[in-house]
Amino acid sequence: MKTYNFKVVLEPDEDFEGNPSGWRAYCPALEHQGASTWGSTEAEALKKINEVVHMVVDSMIEHGEHLPEQPSDQVQVTVEPRIAVTV
Repeated sequence: MKTYNFKVVLEPDEDFEGNPSGWRAYCPALEHQGASTWGSTEAEALKKINEVVHMVVDSMIEHGEHLPEQPSDQVQVTVEPRIAVTV
């Protein structure tokens, strides 16, 4: 088994008029596969991105796609918010 630690970015989101409307969360290493979501609170956005990252990784494995292998600024262990996936 191998454990991947994916960096997660959490940032305030705004509506079209610039008013706060919630929080956007995404995983830069997997964003092009759809690892992005939104929540009305920070906690909700983090919970949702955790679920999304796991779904994306499961889908990539199921379809034989390559997961990021090398440590980089997107896949490593730091004090920033991260999601660990063991496959």
